[in-house]
Amino acid sequence: MEGETSWEPLSISHFGSEVAEFEPVSESNKGGEEFMVSLDSILPDDILERILSFLPIASIIRASSVCKRWYDIIHLRRFLWANKLPQKPWYYMFTCSEAPAGYAYDPILRKWYSFSLPCIERSNWFISSSCGLVCSMDNDSRSRIFVCNPITKDWKMLLEPPGVKFPDYSTLAISVDRKSHDYTVVVAKSKQVPGDFLQWDFSIHIYESGNRSWVTSITEVFSGWRGGDESVICNGILYCLIHSTAVLGTADRRHGLIMYDLSARSSHTSLMRTLIPVPCSLTCGRLMNLKERLVMVGGIAKYDRPDIIRGIGIWELCKEGWREVTRMPHKFFQGFGEFDDVFASSGTDDLIYIQSYGATALLVFDMNQKQWKWSVKCPVTKRFPLQLFTGFCFEPRLEVAS
Repeated sequence: MEGETSWEPLSISHFGSEVAEFEPVSESNKGGEEFMVSLDSILPDDILERILSFLPIASIIRASSVCKRWYDIIHLRRFLWANKLPQKPWYYMFTCSEAPAGYAYDPILRKWYSFSLPCIERSNWFISSSCGLVCSMDNDSRSRIFVCNPITKDWKMLLEPPGVKFPDYSTLAISVDRKSHDYTVVVAKSKQVPGDFLQWDFSIHIYESGNRSWVTSITEVFSGWRGGDESVICNGILYCLIHSTAVLGTADRRHGLIMYDLSARSSHTSLMRTLIPVPCSLTCGRLMNLKERLVMVGGIAKYDRPDIIRGIGIWELCKEGWREVTRMPHKFFQGFGEFDDVFASSGTDDLIYIQSYGATALLVFDMNQKQWKWSVKCPVTKRFPLQLFTGFCFEPRLEVAS
């Protein structure tokens, strides 16, 4: 693991904030006469915009403070950035379990930034992200849901979702249309049938930003299975991890994957008929959308001790079966130190981030290059032995609004 710490505060101007005027550069010619040279007088807006689009997002943010013209190009014309070079996803790490304060990691510049998030009040909230937007839901009533752009600080509070109040388990997923920037938020709720541990009510609720309303799409009673807290949307399909509630003679079926077509929204087909077993005995599973491919990062359980993790694997869903992509090399697995049976993992584009709850070490796996790499060391230090850390990744984008 790299020992050097690279971090700095990142000042992100909100739209409408004042910016300093840029002073022209004074140069001398051979004759000794001075003249003023300014980029404002040389480059037209479209050329300047093209140059700025090649910068990492952190450099673009800082460039908006150079002068009013640059600010207007970056912020007021932000819808033009949609077709520019894509940015690598950042990882946001919460520094403690009570407050949402933390740091964001930029994999391009390999730096950590002191970074504040709008709306999120606790680090244990449910969080999902897609195409520049982050959706969060409180962990108490499961009724307060926000959608925000962490870069611009734009945010919106959604209407309270329907369904059972205070469910035992919930999942949250968001999907953003990259062309229209309309988004879909899905909440899946699971609650035990009173007096019967094997029977669980499961329901799916869908919010569309276009009509600003919720629809309860399906309700079903699971027997021997319950919902969990992990879901994701890929290619218009909602995928949820569910957990076995039966007394197991083997640990091979502790988890399963169910799917629901959000475009068809049919309530006639049982969700349990879509059940796909996980590839091996897992301590936990993390679902993510990598370029519309469903990828799962899972803790591989010991054969005789299903609650003990012995490794971490990455799988991709191909049709109705899993293809193993890779397993974490032992030297990286050891680099986390003491590893619990659960951990934080989040990914988008081609990057997967893996983090232990008990430490700030952050490991990055590049799906395209098939390479593992530690991030530079996070600047936060552990304050007490039981302090926990968690996080999520998001795409840093300027043009997407909530």
